Amino acid sequence: MRLVGDTSALFSMENLPPDTEVHVTPGIIAELRKYKDRRLDYWEHALRVSEPSKESVEEVMRRAEETGDSRRLSQTDIEIIALARDLGAKILTDDYSIQNLASFMGIDYATVGLKGIGKVLKWKLRCTGCGRIWEAEHSECPVCGSPLRSTKARK
Repeated sequence: MRLVGDTSALFSMENLPPDTEVHVTPGIIAELRKYKDRRLDYWEHALRVSEPSKESVEEVMRRAEETGDSRRLSQTDIEIIALARDLGAKILTDDYSIQNLASFMGIDYATVGLKGIGKVLKWKLRCTGCGRIWEAEHSECPVCGSPLRSTKARK
């Protein structure tokens, strides 16, 4: 079995799944080092570090715009989904935004410490001042200048 591991899942695990190839991106290794996670000392030899293709990264970014997850996902998150797409692998993650976009794209995922998402959500931006809804990315409300917050899109 082939998995792509996310930092949130690796933080929740005591051991890597047996008889499984666990792929990660360089960003995952950097995050584990940043938080001084000691499991990396034991797992580094077993984790397969790979870069996703440029085409897959671009496709994931395009699809993240469709769901509104682009504001919620880090570059590392995008690369994890892209790598899973390249490898035809399942993503191991407890991150709801990764689960949301993976589901939207038809990429399987498994959780480790948390229950997964119930359904795919799409996100929009709501102005905290005037209440207007925006689909496009803005740094502030174009009408009143107030901050914008993510909100679930209504059907």
